[in-house]
Amino acid sequence: MAEARNVDTRERILDAAERLFMAHGYEGTSMRQITGEASVNLAAVNYHFGSKESLMQEVFRRRLDWLNEERMRVLDAYEKEAGGIALKPSQIVDGFFGTLLRMADDETHGGMTFLRLLGRTLTEPSEFIRTFLAHEYKPVMERYKEALFRALPEVPKAEIVWRFHFMLGATSYAIAGTDALRLVTDWQIEEEDSTDRLDRLVPRLMSFLLGGLRAPLPQYDPSAVNPK
Repeated sequence: MAEARNVDTRERILDAAERLFMAHGYEGTSMRQITGEASVNLAAVNYHFGSKESLMQEVFRRRLDWLNEERMRVLDAYEKEAGGIALKPSQIVDGFFGTLLRMADDETHGGMTFLRLLGRTLTEPSEFIRTFLAHEYKPVMERYKEALFRALPEVPKAEIVWRFHFMLGATSYAIAGTDALRLVTDWQIEEEDSTDRLDRLVPRLMSFLLGGLRAPLPQYDPSAVNPK
């Protein structure tokens, strides 16, 4: 019974921290807010996590473990079906980014709350969480990088890396919940195309990512000199 209560308390703290970190960011969230939201005392948070930094890491780890496993599972399934032939870029984009975006409808793995937390953290990361995420993502990134290299042999590897970087940035911004469309007030859009319409956002973003990955190679001016 005591063990069950401990598990319940731990999950309640993680759920509360996830919501607050998403709403206010890591720096903007206090331990007092977390204890109040979770209806626990500070001793309980210290017992289960030790520090705010460790709590933030656990908030991510419980979601990223599943996400990374699912990304690997999807890639494995595509590669098995391909039978040794290089995958299509669309399959790789779906495996990495599509798997993430599908989490929005999966409340058991964090739903939109976690997606917005991840997007916000990637666009304004603290140094410790940047290091943590790089470590958590490394095996998955390596697999997908190699799949992209095989799928696009005519594209220089450096160009693929840069394009993937841009794709990560676009996705992070899209899921962070920052309503940038309202910043450009003259660019009016219909209500059905608002940023909270995931049924429109997901296919729109996936089409954009794939278009960027397949874009013509840039042409560089050989006479240009890097600024000092």
